Amino acid sequence: MAHHSICLDLLFWEKFSHQSKFQRKLYHYGTFPQDFNWGVSSSAYQIEGAWNADGKGASVWDTFSQKPGSIPANANGDVACDSYYRLDEDLYMLRALRVKSYRFSLSWSRIFPDGRRTSLNQKGVDYYNRLIDGLLAHNITPMVTLYHWDLPQALHNLGGWANVEMIDIFNDFCDFCFATFGDRVKFWMTFNQPYTIAWSGYGLGEIPPNIKNPATAPYTVAHNLIKAHATAYHTYDDKYRKSQGGLVSIALSADWFEPKDVNVPREVVAADRALQFQLGWFAHPIFKNGDYPDAMKWQVGNKSELQRLSESRLPSFTEEEKSFIRGTADMFCVNHYTTKIARHATLRLSPKSYEYDRDFSEAEESDSPSTAIDKQRAVAWGLRRLLNWIKEEYGDPEIYITENGVATDSKTTWDDPARVFYYKTYIDEALKAYDIDGVKVKGYIATSLMDSFEWLNGYKVGFGLHHVDFTNPNRPRTPKYSAHFYYQVIKDNGFPIPDDDKIWKRSQHLGHVCSHSSPGVR
Repeated sequence: MAHHSICLDLLFWEKFSHQSKFQRKLYHYGTFPQDFNWGVSSSAYQIEGAWNADGKGASVWDTFSQKPGSIPANANGDVACDSYYRLDEDLYMLRALRVKSYRFSLSWSRIFPDGRRTSLNQKGVDYYNRLIDGLLAHNITPMVTLYHWDLPQALHNLGGWANVEMIDIFNDFCDFCFATFGDRVKFWMTFNQPYTIAWSGYGLGEIPPNIKNPATAPYTVAHNLIKAHATAYHTYDDKYRKSQGGLVSIALSADWFEPKDVNVPREVVAADRALQFQLGWFAHPIFKNGDYPDAMKWQVGNKSELQRLSESRLPSFTEEEKSFIRGTADMFCVNHYTTKIARHATLRLSPKSYEYDRDFSEAEESDSPSTAIDKQRAVAWGLRRLLNWIKEEYGDPEIYITENGVATDSKTTWDDPARVFYYKTYIDEALKAYDIDGVKVKGYIATSLMDSFEWLNGYKVGFGLHHVDFTNPNRPRTPKYSAHFYYQVIKDNGFPIPDDDKIWKRSQHLGHVCSHSSPGVR
């Protein structure tokens, strides 16, 4: 079993391993398919503000960020971009960009202040109805994330995602949202980055609910999140799909991991293991066989045995659960920002931790430009490799890049060449994956519509295509240079061949000499 997967690994890495740095950075002209879905994203806690307005309940992010010292400059999302009151301004920006879709999230505690249907807050529902109707009035497709980290505080008090009862509680919320908005929303994501929830929220304890239990909590929480996702998917399937005809998936986060040395099998296996422990943790059960990746089962099982535990710290699914989980996504949604270099390492047995279970070390890709966020370098070529890996690993699914973008210092107002460079190079790698490699890339969602509350970074950095002046109570929004650039990419549907090149191309016999049609990978 292990041997078989290693052969596949080596074949996959072989495909790109002989690319020179020059080839890796070669620009590719071409366009996406006509129905390609160009969009832009945001999330409720990052933009809405109005944290306790009109009956909204507190979320774990309200509780955390309001505690002094939690976030630089004591920043919080109490007002943020004030989108709850400035919906028309948001719709105006979206219209001006000419995006086909807008990815946003629903604030659970705005709809159910204590997390339960019995606490229904109609004013919260009204807000999302206005948003959805406003998008549709301008032919913009709503792409809705049901859970983007802002757990109602009342549910955290019951144990949050570590509590198995959350599966049914979340399902009830999803059921309500499908019933209420599903006549107009046809693209749903259950969770945003379950990996981040499980590891940063319950392992490292860096983000709310700030639980630091790296040995077992991430595995328990992930187990519950996977079951909660599958349950919501089946609820949609059983009750709404026939009448509403929408799609349901989950937004998974994935860095690309490049082996330290692609000619050393052990390093290639370590890079693959890195991908399995981050992306495969959730994608393998949902898109493959209802179960965790072999690499995870083997690593965690082996370490648990050496730690003299009676069973693996990685929980197991019953056969019934496996068949319930398998296939519970209608498309592959991936959030991607950066690439790391992975190498094999034999890590310690104590303290027990998800981190040490993985037996690899990661480093930055030092050839690439750094960004305003530590360890998040701009490594465009990693995206093409990631998309190809997903295609090979998960049976050629339709893929939506549901988040991609770059942080710059918040002092940057409109002139953001670094962001333009980032989008230009990353979108071009997505184009190569589609055009040269035949990956079914169906959509690209730029992060984000505007500068907003950037989680643990507060307002020090911004991902926005629009600048927001957070010192001004009116929160004025101004398009940056990158907004104009992205508008042009959407209008051109990619990067069509410039006119002077077209003449040259026509003069080449059938274009065989031209880089676009030569076979193989460059």
